[in-house]
Amino acid sequence: MAMTHHQNGGATAARAAEDGNINGNGHAAAAAEWRFARAAKEGALAAAGDKMSIRAVRFKISASVDARDPRPVLPLAHGDPSVLPAFRTAAEAEEAVAAALRTGRLNCYPAGVGLPDARRALAKHLSRDLPYDLSSDDIFLTAGGTQAIEVVISVLAQPGTNILLPRPGYPNYEARAALNNLEVRHFDLIPEKGWEIDIDSLESIADKNTAAMVIINPNNPCGSVYTREHLAKVAEAARKLGILVIADEVYGNLVFGDSQFIPMGVFGHIAPVLSIGSLSKRWIVPGWRLGWVAACDPKKILQETKILTSITNFLNVSTDPATFIQGALPQILENTKEDFFKRIIGLLEETSDICYREIKDIKYITCPHKPEGSMFVMVKLNLYLLEGIHDDIDFCCKLAKEESVILCPGSVLGMKNWVRITFAIDSSSLLDGLERIKSFCQRHKKKNLLNGI
Repeated sequence: MAMTHHQNGGATAARAAEDGNINGNGHAAAAAEWRFARAAKEGALAAAGDKMSIRAVRFKISASVDARDPRPVLPLAHGDPSVLPAFRTAAEAEEAVAAALRTGRLNCYPAGVGLPDARRALAKHLSRDLPYDLSSDDIFLTAGGTQAIEVVISVLAQPGTNILLPRPGYPNYEARAALNNLEVRHFDLIPEKGWEIDIDSLESIADKNTAAMVIINPNNPCGSVYTREHLAKVAEAARKLGILVIADEVYGNLVFGDSQFIPMGVFGHIAPVLSIGSLSKRWIVPGWRLGWVAACDPKKILQETKILTSITNFLNVSTDPATFIQGALPQILENTKEDFFKRIIGLLEETSDICYREIKDIKYITCPHKPEGSMFVMVKLNLYLLEGIHDDIDFCCKLAKEESVILCPGSVLGMKNWVRITFAIDSSSLLDGLERIKSFCQRHKKKNLLNGI
């Protein structure tokens, strides 16, 4: 006898239930284990993501702020003063972007490596500080400096390869290396020598599988600026080791006092250099997401070894910076007046002086080197003078809760029990923040200390 549709469905459900796929209510039973869950539990992002991201750590610390505190929260953890009127970008830059939009010709997809006119203009701009000329073929436009890091690390990542990173350093390099299964080895920066690279430690950790080293100048997080002589030594060490130099120069030209910014590309004839830069910091427009990789390699080693081809291939399957920002780049570079740059440097020099002076008056923290560039300074916590503060993360969380001041803990930068402080903020807020830090330290000081500290 033929079954009805209802009877047939019931029989099917019964058989499925016997197989364990459907429960007694006719609903799908839970799988024994979802196979994709392993990636979230054991993948590189699960293992390292929140520990290698300034953004993630900053959000965690910000969550400690007491909402009942009537005082404004003071963001001294990251370098983005773009919301402050004094740090507004150049009018010429804004006009260039508006004009590019109004043309109606820049709503399209760009070429993977960037618009030809933008690449040509940037090559000309960067060549002014080099002893040789770059061509547009040496320039690769990226969605900010962050994507530039992604591109370079991804291109170099091969099984068994390692890369040398500074300690302290910028955590995006380590995070990106982890995602690409690229081994990381750290060389030290020496606080007592102006955060210079320890060349001996650099050479001791390299081997035949080392592909590259990273140098950050002007330095984030330390605020140091390397001399021509020191950069020459770095180039010679790279040549001796047979490795590429990745020069993170996102803070290029943001130097003050007697310091001078020397691009690593000046030494491109000694060792090949991939320079990473962006509009973000010098023009104070991190939200515009326009960065670049520049091949500073007059001997064409990167071309012969197909590194530049690999960069092109990567960008052809990756995202691009906004077309209209690329279209505005030639006018941004050409029309921005020197007065704008002088004003920004003047503001940073003023606040860096305030920061260094006020920190010296706080006995519970130590700044080993006066900042010379970028937007940051590294400060050591004298925890032996403080009661109930376990480490730099604890310090930052309790400071946020009690004083509504946000700092970046050194742990995420490779220096436990240090903190990074930005001085890229208006002077009154900086003074207020440092005064709150001082009050916090005095409130948590150990009792019965000698010398009246």
